[in-house]
Amino acid sequence: MSRNLSGLLVLCLLSATTLRAQTSAAPLEPRSKGAAKAPVTVYEMSDFQCPYCRAFASETFPQLVKDYIKPGKVRWVFINFPLTSVHSHASAAAQLALCAAKQKQFWRIHDLLFHYQDTWAPLKEAGPFFLSLADSAGLSKETLLTCLQSPETLKEVQADAEGAARSGAAST
Repeated sequence: MSRNLSGLLVLCLLSATTLRAQTSAAPLEPRSKGAAKAPVTVYEMSDFQCPYCRAFASETFPQLVKDYIKPGKVRWVFINFPLTSVHSHASAAAQLALCAAKQKQFWRIHDLLFHYQDTWAPLKEAGPFFLSLADSAGLSKETLLTCLQSPETLKEVQADAEGAARSGAAST
């Protein structure tokens, strides 16, 4: 296991108790993978606009799914940690993912956001591109727009980021 991955897993494992106390299980379920009763739960704090998070999602995470998540050894939970000081669209991407989760399509949007990051990240306005991703994922546009316009969605992203920071995360 690489040194960076080892550090990530240690941080996530140490943060698990803190995050469990801060968030209820129900909202996290759609952005979780693996058995709820797995002996280990990893909380990944990630930013959809972060290029290193993208590399992890495309290069490392698939192997973790195969070796640890599918066999029931690990439950993986995605926590939004948008680094808005350096990534102008990170919060909007996190909101899109949370709205997709409400339609049971979090992981599909997760994959699309990372896959097309080089396309949407440099855009002045990423919203129209995000809507095209939502269409590709088969999301209800009406339900999605209602969710994106709700102030609760942004509050949920902020709560994720604040919980991650309280658990000791300073970066993704």
